[in-house]
Amino acid sequence: MRLLILGTGKMANQHAVRFASLPGVHLVGAVDTDPVRLATFCEAHGIGRAFSTIEEALAWGDFEAVSNVTPDAAHYATTMACLAAGKHVMCEKPLATNYADALTMAEAAVKMGVVAMVNLSYRNVAQIHAARELVQAGQIGTVKHIEASYLQSWLVSKAWGDWRTGQQWLWRLSKGHGSNGVLGDVGIHILDFVAFGAATSIEDMTCRLRTFPKAEGDQIGEYHLDANDSFVMTASFSSGALGVIHASRWATGHINELRLRVYGDKGGIEVQHTHLDSHLRVCLDDDVETGTWRTVEVLPVATNYERFVNAIRLNMQTEPSFRHAAELQRVLDLASESEEKREPQTV
Repeated sequence: MRLLILGTGKMANQHAVRFASLPGVHLVGAVDTDPVRLATFCEAHGIGRAFSTIEEALAWGDFEAVSNVTPDAAHYATTMACLAAGKHVMCEKPLATNYADALTMAEAAVKMGVVAMVNLSYRNVAQIHAARELVQAGQIGTVKHIEASYLQSWLVSKAWGDWRTGQQWLWRLSKGHGSNGVLGDVGIHILDFVAFGAATSIEDMTCRLRTFPKAEGDQIGEYHLDANDSFVMTASFSSGALGVIHASRWATGHINELRLRVYGDKGGIEVQHTHLDSHLRVCLDDDVETGTWRTVEVLPVATNYERFVNAIRLNMQTEPSFRHAAELQRVLDLASESEEKREPQTV
């Protein structure tokens, strides 16, 4: 399979390494508006063709699939161009910056009959797949309550680098640079973690967003630091459960941690994923009476990169799909609306 890398920033390097490691996948071209970054990327990954626009790359056209690693605001226009040319696309999250555009992209992918997948990277966590299987098998009974969080500390510590001086972090704090803050950046990850792991979807919710002072005048250079830093969401789910979902970049002591707890009338499960490791714990059967939790060992699962390539080879769709990502974007849009109106929003 011949693959084009669209966008050559930091995350693109991971895409290039992951795809290049798969048998039969060849990185044949790359696109970026920054010629220096583009040249450096192509040299690092042995890519022979370099293009300054997606239009130039599509005019050449000697590739079957595209890995879209452009900034969030560019996902819509670049992906739509690739879909119109009949190319398979893996797009970084979020699929778009609003539900209307995301839905249009999902519908275009279906119309063109191509494989269209969103890189919700925590689908690579084997424990969340095992949790979903337990829920679907009825092992914890009827789900009553869900609790989920995504906690980061990079506004507190320098474990990720210094956000005050790093452009790769500052844009994430600025609405004017295309950021929807923690809600748009990591909110989509924890919403997917919940929807997939608990095998359910949000029906209605209320959300509160908060932006905290971070610099004098809330400004650093060209960056106005006005994007949200934390959110708290209460939700009702299609399974009938009630739940709380929250995320923050001010979570001191948590470099990068996702946690999901799902409680049913027969048992409970907990998934914890950090930058170091992942764990699945369960409280089932007789352990319910003593509140005993046990760690469950799970087997690895195929990565998003592997699933994307296999889906193309088998000519079949795979998850997480554009349609699924569009539905997540709908929840994110309604979360912002809930904050503006200070009232619940029905999904």
